[in-house]
Amino acid sequence: MRLTCLSIVLSICFAGPSSSFEIEEHIVYEAASPASVLRILSTADREAFEPIVEAFQAENPAITVDYTIAGTTDVMKAIYDEGAVFDLVISSAMDLQTKLANDGFALGYRSAATDALPDWARWRSQLFAFTQEPVVLILSDAAFQGQPVPTTRDDLIDLLRENPERFRGKVGTYDVRISGFGYLLATQDARVSENIWRLLEAMGRLDARLYCCSGDMLRDIRSGELSVAYNVLGSYAAAQQKQAGGFSIVEMSDFANVTLRTVLIHRDAGNVRDAAAMVDFLVTLGRRPDVVAASGLPAIDDAALRDNVALRPIRLGPGLLVFLDRLKRKTFLRNWEASITQE
Repeated sequence: MRLTCLSIVLSICFAGPSSSFEIEEHIVYEAASPASVLRILSTADREAFEPIVEAFQAENPAITVDYTIAGTTDVMKAIYDEGAVFDLVISSAMDLQTKLANDGFALGYRSAATDALPDWARWRSQLFAFTQEPVVLILSDAAFQGQPVPTTRDDLIDLLRENPERFRGKVGTYDVRISGFGYLLATQDARVSENIWRLLEAMGRLDARLYCCSGDMLRDIRSGELSVAYNVLGSYAAAQQKQAGGFSIVEMSDFANVTLRTVLIHRDAGNVRDAAAMVDFLVTLGRRPDVVAASGLPAIDDAALRDNVALRPIRLGPGLLVFLDRLKRKTFLRNWEASITQE
Protein backbone atom coordinates (compact mmCIF):
# COMPACT_ATOMS: atom_id res chain seq x y z
CA MET A 1 0.00 0.00 0.00
CA ARG A 2 1.21 3.50 -0.76
CA LEU A 3 0.47 6.25 1.73
CA THR A 4 0.31 9.70 0.20
CA CYS A 5 0.66 12.80 2.36
CA LEU A 6 0.38 16.31 0.96
CA SER A 7 2.16 19.05 2.87
CA ILE A 8 -0.26 21.85 3.67
CA VAL A 9 2.12 24.06 5.58
CA LEU A 10 5.10 25.45 3.75
CA SER A 11 7.52 25.10 6.62
CA ILE A 12 8.24 21.84 8.43
CA CYS A 13 10.93 20.84 10.84
CA PHE A 14 13.37 18.80 8.77
CA ALA A 15 16.21 20.98 9.99
CA GLY A 16 14.83 21.99 13.34
CA PRO A 17 12.41 24.71 14.37
CA SER A 18 14.01 27.35 12.17
CA SER A 19 13.42 25.47 8.90
CA SER A 20 11.55 27.69 6.46
CA PHE A 21 12.21 26.50 2.91
CA GLU A 22 9.07 26.25 0.83
CA ILE A 23 7.73 22.77 0.15
CA GLU A 24 5.57 22.19 -2.91
CA GLU A 25 4.50 18.65 -2.07
CA HIS A 26 5.42 15.84 0.30
CA ILE A 27 4.58 12.21 -0.51
CA VAL A 28 5.39 9.04 1.40
CA TYR A 29 5.52 5.89 -0.76
CA GLU A 30 5.15 3.09 1.76
CA ALA A 31 7.01 -0.12 1.01
CA ALA A 32 5.22 -3.44 0.63
CA SER A 33 7.31 -4.85 3.50
CA PRO A 34 8.71 -1.76 5.26
CA ALA A 35 12.19 -2.12 6.70
CA SER A 36 13.88 1.21 5.98
CA VAL A 37 13.10 4.75 4.83
CA LEU A 38 14.88 6.65 2.05
CA ARG A 39 14.40 10.41 2.35
CA ILE A 40 14.70 12.45 -0.86
CA LEU A 41 14.57 16.19 -1.46
CA SER A 42 13.92 16.87 -5.13
CA THR A 43 12.83 19.40 -7.72
CA ALA A 44 11.29 16.73 -9.97
CA ASP A 45 7.51 16.92 -10.19
CA ARG A 46 5.49 14.10 -8.72
CA GLU A 47 4.11 13.03 -12.12
CA ALA A 48 7.64 12.63 -13.46
CA PHE A 49 9.29 10.92 -10.51
CA GLU A 50 6.49 8.69 -9.25
CA PRO A 51 6.99 6.01 -11.97
CA ILE A 52 10.67 5.89 -10.99
CA VAL A 53 9.84 5.41 -7.30
CA GLU A 54 7.35 2.66 -8.09
CA ALA A 55 9.82 0.83 -10.34
CA PHE A 56 12.54 1.17 -7.70
CA GLN A 57 10.25 -0.21 -5.01
CA ALA A 58 9.29 -3.14 -7.24
CA GLU A 59 12.96 -4.16 -7.06
CA ASN A 60 13.39 -3.03 -3.45
CA PRO A 61 10.11 -3.86 -1.69
CA ALA A 62 11.46 -3.14 1.81
CA ILE A 63 12.33 0.53 1.16
CA THR A 64 9.78 3.24 1.96
CA VAL A 65 10.47 6.41 -0.04
CA ASP A 66 9.78 9.74 1.68
CA TYR A 67 9.73 12.27 -1.18
CA THR A 68 9.75 16.05 -0.70
CA ILE A 69 9.40 18.42 -3.65
CA ALA A 70 10.70 21.99 -3.64
CA GLY A 71 11.87 24.56 -6.17
CA THR A 72 15.52 24.76 -7.15
CA THR A 73 16.22 27.80 -4.98
CA ASP A 74 14.45 26.25 -2.00
CA VAL A 75 16.39 22.99 -2.33
CA MET A 76 19.60 24.99 -2.11
CA LYS A 77 18.26 27.03 0.80
CA ALA A 78 17.21 23.89 2.68
CA ILE A 79 20.58 22.15 2.39
CA TYR A 80 23.06 25.02 2.26
CA ASP A 81 21.48 27.63 4.55
CA GLU A 82 19.24 25.68 6.90
CA GLY A 83 21.19 22.46 7.35
CA ALA A 84 18.32 20.17 6.39
CA VAL A 85 19.41 16.55 6.06
CA PHE A 86 18.05 14.16 3.45
CA ASP A 87 19.60 10.97 2.11
CA LEU A 88 19.48 12.17 -1.50
CA VAL A 89 19.28 15.61 -3.10
CA ILE A 90 17.99 15.79 -6.68
CA SER A 91 17.83 18.97 -8.74
CA SER A 92 17.79 20.31 -12.28
CA ALA A 93 19.86 23.34 -11.19
CA MET A 94 23.25 21.94 -12.10
CA ASP A 95 25.17 24.97 -10.84
CA LEU A 96 23.59 24.83 -7.39
CA GLN A 97 24.16 21.08 -7.16
CA THR A 98 27.78 21.61 -8.14
CA LYS A 99 28.15 24.21 -5.40
CA LEU A 100 26.72 21.78 -2.84
CA ALA A 101 29.23 19.13 -3.89
CA ASN A 102 32.10 21.61 -4.14
CA ASP A 103 31.38 22.98 -0.65
CA GLY A 104 31.37 19.60 1.05
CA PHE A 105 27.71 18.63 1.20
CA ALA A 106 28.05 15.48 -0.94
CA LEU A 107 29.28 12.02 0.02
CA GLY A 108 31.68 10.31 -2.38
CA TYR A 109 30.34 7.16 -4.03
CA ARG A 110 31.50 4.87 -6.83
CA SER A 111 30.01 1.77 -8.38
CA ALA A 112 30.05 0.01 -11.72
CA ALA A 113 26.88 1.93 -12.61
CA THR A 114 28.30 5.37 -11.85
CA ASP A 115 31.65 4.54 -13.49
CA ALA A 116 29.76 3.68 -16.70
CA LEU A 117 28.41 7.23 -17.02
CA PRO A 118 30.04 9.47 -19.65
CA ASP A 119 32.63 11.83 -18.19
CA TRP A 120 30.35 14.82 -18.81
CA ALA A 121 27.58 13.20 -16.72
CA ARG A 122 29.48 12.82 -13.41
CA TRP A 123 31.75 14.94 -11.27
CA ARG A 124 34.26 13.93 -8.59
CA SER A 125 32.32 10.73 -7.76
CA GLN A 126 29.87 12.97 -5.89
CA LEU A 127 27.44 14.34 -8.46
CA PHE A 128 25.71 12.08 -10.97
CA ALA A 129 23.47 12.98 -13.92
CA PHE A 130 20.59 10.65 -14.70
CA THR A 131 18.61 12.61 -17.32
CA GLN A 132 19.48 14.80 -20.29
CA GLU A 133 16.69 17.24 -21.05
CA PRO A 134 16.79 19.72 -23.95
CA VAL A 135 15.62 23.26 -23.23
CA VAL A 136 13.06 24.24 -25.83
CA LEU A 137 10.87 26.96 -27.30
CA ILE A 138 7.11 26.50 -26.93
CA LEU A 139 4.67 27.95 -29.47
CA SER A 140 0.90 28.05 -29.13
CA ASP A 141 -0.70 26.20 -32.05
CA ALA A 142 -3.58 28.69 -32.14
CA ALA A 143 -1.25 31.70 -32.29
CA PHE A 144 0.97 30.18 -34.99
CA GLN A 145 -1.66 28.61 -37.22
CA GLY A 146 -0.51 29.24 -40.78
CA GLN A 147 2.49 31.25 -39.54
CA PRO A 148 6.22 30.52 -40.02
CA VAL A 149 7.86 28.81 -37.07
CA PRO A 150 11.06 30.40 -35.70
CA THR A 151 13.82 27.82 -35.42
CA THR A 152 16.72 30.05 -34.35
CA ARG A 153 17.07 32.92 -31.90
CA ASP A 154 17.56 35.31 -34.81
CA ASP A 155 14.26 34.09 -36.26
CA LEU A 156 12.53 34.65 -32.93
CA ILE A 157 14.00 38.15 -32.50
CA ASP A 158 12.85 39.15 -36.00
CA LEU A 159 9.38 37.71 -35.40
CA LEU A 160 8.89 39.61 -32.14
CA ARG A 161 10.24 42.89 -33.50
CA GLU A 162 8.08 42.75 -36.62
CA ASN A 163 4.86 41.85 -34.79
CA PRO A 164 4.74 43.90 -31.57
CA GLU A 165 0.96 44.09 -31.29
CA ARG A 166 0.54 40.40 -31.95
CA PHE A 167 2.94 39.39 -29.18
CA ARG A 168 2.62 42.15 -26.58
CA GLY A 169 2.07 40.50 -23.20
CA LYS A 170 2.07 37.09 -24.90
CA VAL A 171 5.72 36.09 -24.40
CA GLY A 172 6.94 34.27 -21.28
CA THR A 173 10.25 33.16 -19.82
CA TYR A 174 11.84 32.49 -16.44
CA ASP A 175 12.22 35.16 -13.78
CA VAL A 176 15.86 34.41 -13.09
CA ARG A 177 15.77 36.46 -9.87
CA ILE A 178 13.63 33.81 -8.18
CA SER A 179 14.30 30.64 -10.20
CA GLY A 180 17.65 28.93 -9.74
CA PHE A 181 17.00 26.80 -12.81
CA GLY A 182 16.02 29.84 -14.86
CA TYR A 183 19.22 31.61 -13.79
CA LEU A 184 21.29 28.60 -14.89
CA LEU A 185 19.67 28.61 -18.34
CA ALA A 186 20.07 32.35 -18.81
CA THR A 187 23.75 32.31 -17.87
CA GLN A 188 24.41 29.34 -20.14
CA ASP A 189 22.65 31.14 -23.01
CA ALA A 190 24.90 34.13 -22.40
CA ARG A 191 28.02 31.94 -22.45
CA VAL A 192 27.08 30.47 -25.83
CA SER A 193 25.78 33.53 -27.69
CA GLU A 194 25.53 37.30 -27.36
CA ASN A 195 22.13 37.01 -29.05
CA ILE A 196 20.53 36.35 -25.69
CA TRP A 197 20.74 40.06 -24.83
CA ARG A 198 19.05 41.08 -28.09
CA LEU A 199 16.36 38.48 -27.47
CA LEU A 200 15.79 39.65 -23.90
CA GLU A 201 15.47 43.24 -25.12
CA ALA A 202 12.95 42.17 -27.77
CA MET A 203 10.91 40.31 -25.14
CA GLY A 204 11.23 43.19 -22.70
CA ARG A 205 9.77 45.66 -25.21
CA LEU A 206 6.73 43.41 -25.44
CA ASP A 207 6.12 43.34 -21.67
CA ALA A 208 7.31 39.77 -21.30
CA ARG A 209 5.69 37.79 -18.49
CA LEU A 210 8.08 36.23 -16.00
CA TYR A 211 7.62 32.83 -14.37
CA CYS A 212 9.02 30.65 -11.63
CA CYS A 213 8.80 27.38 -13.50
CA SER A 214 8.14 25.55 -16.76
CA GLY A 215 4.81 24.16 -15.57
CA ASP A 216 3.29 27.63 -15.16
CA MET A 217 4.45 28.71 -18.61
CA LEU A 218 2.95 25.59 -20.16
CA ARG A 219 -0.32 26.19 -18.30
CA ASP A 220 -0.59 29.70 -19.77
CA ILE A 221 0.36 28.48 -23.24
CA ARG A 222 -2.53 25.99 -23.08
CA SER A 223 -4.99 28.61 -21.80
CA GLY A 224 -4.03 31.13 -24.49
CA GLU A 225 -2.49 33.60 -22.05
CA LEU A 226 0.86 33.09 -23.80
CA SER A 227 1.78 32.57 -27.44
CA VAL A 228 5.52 31.98 -26.90
CA ALA A 229 7.44 30.52 -23.97
CA TYR A 230 11.24 30.63 -24.08
CA ASN A 231 13.57 28.23 -22.24
CA VAL A 232 11.05 25.61 -21.16
CA LEU A 233 12.22 22.22 -19.91
CA GLY A 234 11.59 19.86 -22.81
CA SER A 235 10.68 16.80 -20.73
CA TYR A 236 7.80 18.59 -19.00
CA ALA A 237 6.63 20.05 -22.30
CA ALA A 238 6.60 16.63 -24.00
CA ALA A 239 4.62 15.10 -21.13
CA GLN A 240 1.97 17.84 -21.23
CA GLN A 241 1.81 17.80 -25.01
CA LYS A 242 1.03 14.10 -24.88
CA GLN A 243 -1.78 14.70 -22.38
CA ALA A 244 -3.42 17.83 -23.76
CA GLY A 245 -1.67 19.15 -26.88
CA GLY A 246 -2.33 22.68 -28.06
CA PHE A 247 1.29 23.69 -28.59
CA SER A 248 4.42 22.87 -30.56
CA ILE A 249 7.88 22.11 -29.18
CA VAL A 250 10.88 23.58 -31.01
CA GLU A 251 14.46 22.48 -30.36
CA MET A 252 16.23 25.52 -31.74
CA SER A 253 18.68 24.74 -34.51
CA ASP A 254 21.32 27.37 -33.67
CA PHE A 255 21.81 25.69 -30.30
CA ALA A 256 19.73 23.95 -27.67
CA ASN A 257 21.11 23.68 -24.17
CA VAL A 258 20.70 20.25 -22.63
CA THR A 259 20.35 20.32 -18.87
CA LEU A 260 21.28 17.36 -16.70
CA ARG A 261 19.16 16.42 -13.71
CA THR A 262 21.60 15.32 -11.02
CA VAL A 263 21.60 13.42 -7.74
CA LEU A 264 23.99 13.48 -4.80
CA ILE A 265 24.15 11.57 -1.54
CA HIS A 266 24.08 13.98 1.39
CA ARG A 267 27.23 13.90 3.51
CA ASP A 268 25.13 13.27 6.63
CA ALA A 269 22.71 10.80 5.05
CA GLY A 270 21.20 8.46 7.60
CA ASN A 271 20.52 5.75 5.03
CA VAL A 272 23.55 5.59 2.76
CA ARG A 273 22.92 2.00 1.65
CA ASP A 274 19.50 2.72 0.16
CA ALA A 275 20.66 6.08 -1.17
CA ALA A 276 23.41 4.29 -3.10
CA ALA A 277 20.88 1.77 -4.43
CA MET A 278 18.70 4.61 -5.73
CA VAL A 279 21.71 6.35 -7.34
CA ASP A 280 22.56 3.14 -9.20
CA PHE A 281 18.92 2.77 -10.24
CA LEU A 282 18.73 6.35 -11.53
CA VAL A 283 21.96 6.33 -13.55
CA THR A 284 20.88 3.12 -15.31
CA LEU A 285 17.41 4.34 -16.33
CA GLY A 286 18.43 3.87 -19.95
CA ARG A 287 18.09 0.11 -19.39
CA ARG A 288 14.43 0.58 -18.42
CA PRO A 289 12.64 2.14 -21.42
CA ASP A 290 9.25 1.48 -19.84
CA VAL A 291 10.18 3.61 -16.81
CA VAL A 292 11.66 6.33 -19.03
CA ALA A 293 8.46 6.42 -21.08
CA ALA A 294 6.26 6.55 -17.98
CA SER A 295 8.27 9.32 -16.34
CA GLY A 296 8.93 11.39 -19.45
CA LEU A 297 12.49 12.00 -18.24
CA PRO A 298 15.02 11.16 -20.98
CA ALA A 299 17.84 8.95 -19.71
CA ILE A 300 21.53 9.65 -20.34
CA ASP A 301 22.25 8.80 -23.97
CA ASP A 302 25.64 9.85 -25.33
CA ALA A 303 24.77 8.67 -28.85
CA ALA A 304 21.72 10.93 -29.09
CA LEU A 305 23.88 13.96 -28.39
CA ARG A 306 26.44 12.94 -31.01
CA ASP A 307 23.70 12.60 -33.61
CA ASN A 308 22.43 16.18 -33.15
CA VAL A 309 25.19 18.79 -33.09
CA ALA A 310 22.75 21.54 -32.04
CA LEU A 311 22.24 19.83 -28.68
CA ARG A 312 24.80 21.15 -26.19
CA PRO A 313 24.91 19.45 -22.81
CA ILE A 314 25.76 21.80 -19.97
CA ARG A 315 28.87 20.22 -18.53
CA LEU A 316 29.25 19.47 -14.85
CA GLY A 317 32.25 21.00 -13.15
CA PRO A 318 33.70 24.14 -11.61
CA GLY A 319 32.79 26.22 -14.67
CA LEU A 320 29.22 26.20 -13.39
CA LEU A 321 30.32 28.09 -10.29
CA VAL A 322 31.41 31.19 -12.22
CA PHE A 323 28.02 32.89 -12.24
CA LEU A 324 27.37 31.97 -8.61
CA ASP A 325 30.10 34.38 -7.57
CA ARG A 326 28.30 37.18 -5.70
CA LEU A 327 29.69 40.00 -7.84
CA LYS A 328 29.20 38.20 -11.15
CA ARG A 329 25.64 37.28 -10.17
CA LYS A 330 24.86 40.88 -9.22
CA THR A 331 26.25 42.14 -12.54
CA PHE A 332 24.40 39.51 -14.56
CA LEU A 333 21.09 40.23 -12.83
CA ARG A 334 21.53 43.97 -13.34
CA ASN A 335 22.08 43.45 -17.08
CA TRP A 336 19.21 40.98 -17.27
CA GLU A 337 16.81 43.39 -15.52
CA ALA A 338 17.87 46.28 -17.78
CA SER A 339 17.06 44.13 -20.82
CA ILE A 340 13.87 42.36 -19.78
CA THR A 341 12.19 45.09 -17.72
CA GLN A 342 13.33 48.02 -19.89
CA GLU A 343 14.00 50.07 -16.75
